[in-house]
Amino acid sequence: MNHTIYGILLSTCAGMATSIGAIPFIFMKKGGNERIIDGLLGFAAGVMLAATAFSLVAPAIELGGILKFFIGFFLGAIMVDLMDKYSPHEHFLKGHEGIETKRLSKIWLFVIAITIHNLPEGMAVGVGAFTKEAVPIAMAIGLQNIPEGAAVAAALLNAHYKPKTAFIIAFLTGVVEVVGGLLGVSIMSISKALLPYMMAFAGGAMLFVISDEVIPETHLRGNERLATYFVMVGFFIMAAMDVILG
Repeated sequence: MNHTIYGILLSTCAGMATSIGAIPFIFMKKGGNERIIDGLLGFAAGVMLAATAFSLVAPAIELGGILKFFIGFFLGAIMVDLMDKYSPHEHFLKGHEGIETKRLSKIWLFVIAITIHNLPEGMAVGVGAFTKEAVPIAMAIGLQNIPEGAAVAAALLNAHYKPKTAFIIAFLTGVVEVVGGLLGVSIMSISKALLPYMMAFAGGAMLFVISDEVIPETHLRGNERLATYFVMVGFFIMAAMDVILG
């Protein structure tokens, strides 16, 4: 199969997994216990962390060496940092970040935050389509998207959004990853020589998101110990899957 089509297909499958996690919340009026939300986000962070280490960072170093890895890795982190710093967005608990604006409703600020979070994940799947790590990367992103979609929907319900709105926003997180996948395969289509840089770029971007966005969000309600154990569970499951898939 053509790598471009393969990348778009994989990113679509991974991205739509967010809707699976959000489906049960269509029938609920409340999002549930905050400990559950933090556990879900912790699990997602663990899966992302393992996928970053085993399916992006290690192959990037193997393909291109330390220098190319260094360049791509930190460029990926810087990109997310700049998006986070200058894009107006709203977190569930940390509140507003980025430039101040009164023109956008809070719901669109949530969408922007999701975009910052999930665009690198989609890019990772798109770039990964050009490597032997294609399926493990897509499976990892898809796996972590299920609890992440559930956590997004639950948090929005707890913030008094309607179930339908919560589901739509969770669905949009998947759409963002498809866009990221398309961006990844488009860049890779320019030159295959960019592969080690782009794998490192995706790894750096994802690691920055994990450390700056996901894990801190789980440590704001006193559930950091529980969330940490779920990080370890998610990391272990993804590590085991990486071994099983070869």
